[in-house]
Amino acid sequence: MNKPLVKRRIRQFFARVNYYGIGYIFDYLGAYVGFKRKETAVERKMKLYPTLEGKEMERELGKLYHATTGDKVDFKAPKTFTQKIQWSKLYDRDPLRTTLSDKLAVRQWVADKIGEKYLTPIIGVWESFDDIDFTDFPQKFALKCTHGTACNIIVEDKEKFNVLTAKEKIDKWMNTNYAYFSFELQYKDIKPRIIAEEYMENAGKDLYDYKFYCYGGKAKYIQFLSDRKRELRMAYFDTNWNKLPFVHDHPMITENLPRPDNLDEMIMVAETLSVGFPYVRVDLYRLDDGTIRFGEMTFTPAGGGQNFTPPFADMLLGEDYIINR
Repeated sequence: MNKPLVKRRIRQFFARVNYYGIGYIFDYLGAYVGFKRKETAVERKMKLYPTLEGKEMERELGKLYHATTGDKVDFKAPKTFTQKIQWSKLYDRDPLRTTLSDKLAVRQWVADKIGEKYLTPIIGVWESFDDIDFTDFPQKFALKCTHGTACNIIVEDKEKFNVLTAKEKIDKWMNTNYAYFSFELQYKDIKPRIIAEEYMENAGKDLYDYKFYCYGGKAKYIQFLSDRKRELRMAYFDTNWNKLPFVHDHPMITENLPRPDNLDEMIMVAETLSVGFPYVRVDLYRLDDGTIRFGEMTFTPAGGGQNFTPPFADMLLGEDYIINR
């Protein structure tokens, strides 16, 4: 048993109860038995966020960060990676962050920078789910909303695709402003749209995801993800493909992972796209034939709420993140 980790998890749990109220306990327990209240404690708290401005927003974000991680953030002198992400949410107001967080608008910007060959072909774009005609869709495809995070539906067999269930999900996503999940304000003014992309996969029906942590146009770390359909696992590497001894929130991949033969090209793509930003995570996919596909540009990964194991990684990843006041 990892006693420091257990103590940290307990501290985080009580920090969340303190922030969200006693209802958080009912929601936490309900998740294990498949019960969900009409409005959870988290959803109730989120209604407050759009009403806040200035220092009120900073104070609330500080409370949210403490509830998420069990730690505190000093907005005047943030030190760790996750603390600097919190600072950037409120004070890095570069409008390009909004353009590049829009999953449709970013495509033209990427094409101009590195060429269209790195883009996943799209089937169509719509402003309403009701406008989509699935008749001529391929058997496999991906549906995504353009204005948020984690709003994707991966369809592996169109014959088994439940249109009504998909509509219910996407209609809810289309009426959600993702800026107010955790003050990721770059999402605030993105126009909600739906895109359908060609389906991608690696062997074993997996999809290998390479996330490049870039600082001022220089890639420093690579986060590799796999096993999304079973239990998501990860590993961190430096740009020479030396494995690093930390993860966050998910198990570490223990087996040896061979260095991609076109890793240098992937690094070139990530660094070209990251020029001019103090920090951005550039997400790429690599298919079995070596094809590289652009995923997204992420300025506030996981809302800066990662729980790194061991904790020193939070400081390490923040060292090269030079915030521009």
